[in-house]
Amino acid sequence: MATTLQYQLTKKGGPFNLVKVPKAAPDSKQVAIRMKAVALNPLDWKQLDTGLMITKWPTVLGYDGSGIVEAVGADVTKFKAGDEVFANFRSDHSEVKEQAAFQEVAIIPEQHISLKPKKLSFEEAASLPVGYVTAANAVFCVLKVPLPFVAEMKHMKCPHEYKSILVLGGSSSVGASVIQLLRLSLPAVTIITTSSPAHNDRLKELGATTVLSYKDLSLISDIKGATPDGRGVDAIIDTVASAASQTDIFESFSQEGPKIYGEVATEFSGQISPPEGVTRNIIMAADIFGTPGGGEVLYALGQLIEDGKFVVPVKVEVVGYGFDAIGLGVEKLRAGVSGTKLVVSL
Repeated sequence: MATTLQYQLTKKGGPFNLVKVPKAAPDSKQVAIRMKAVALNPLDWKQLDTGLMITKWPTVLGYDGSGIVEAVGADVTKFKAGDEVFANFRSDHSEVKEQAAFQEVAIIPEQHISLKPKKLSFEEAASLPVGYVTAANAVFCVLKVPLPFVAEMKHMKCPHEYKSILVLGGSSSVGASVIQLLRLSLPAVTIITTSSPAHNDRLKELGATTVLSYKDLSLISDIKGATPDGRGVDAIIDTVASAASQTDIFESFSQEGPKIYGEVATEFSGQISPPEGVTRNIIMAADIFGTPGGGEVLYALGQLIEDGKFVVPVKVEVVGYGFDAIGLGVEKLRAGVSGTKLVVSL
């Protein structure tokens, strides 16, 4: 029987063990990918430390990765053996071990995969999926802004007329991806973002109109001053749970706008209480796949990059080679990084 390797998390708190397991085959709509690189996400260390959303042990973690297609199911039409791809693994938080990224060969649904642009390395490509898919959810599912590069969404109409949108945490992978997708989808909108000053130039290159320091005491008045007519913003996308500590951020809303607040789900979500009149939405990456045209969203990213319409949103740092480097990378991520995606080569 053919075998493969999984980097299994044995229990809450660890350790990780490299385990040889029987090699599964993809079903009719799945693709088997031999992994070449994996990227790390905050959820990796949170699941390691707390067992968040894990009910069975041992398990396999990993949400971002890239590799080479090894086999495809009978009904797969977009990929073939030998294709270089990147993908969003465990996208529905499935506990099926074969669907996670931290292993030698992973097996996932076709709609969670995109062809790797030739201009990108495997490491760069591995850094993309979670941030991009989460951003797409924020733009389409929360703001109701159709993505113009997805055929099924192209002729949809947005129910709101946005003049300005605030992106909290612009230097994060999700934040920098939101900025790019907003600029693609709403070319004339004013995009205001918060970050540390070191990232100002980069965020303006990605499409931000104004970049403000999240530490400024005058932040609320500065946000309003950056909006058309000083009226305040129509929507806020919070990628780093800023509203948990910056409780006055809701004062930056325009009184005439739709007052939409979308937050990426974190452990701080329970500490955020938007005032009456604000529409609150929790942003979960996997939700995009269940929407009209959602199955094409990630697949479209490869071509967007080839066409120069989307770039790798944050700096990519390779922290090591091989499965053992994953544990070291998770420790580094837990300690804190800014404007950087940590990646392990396999």
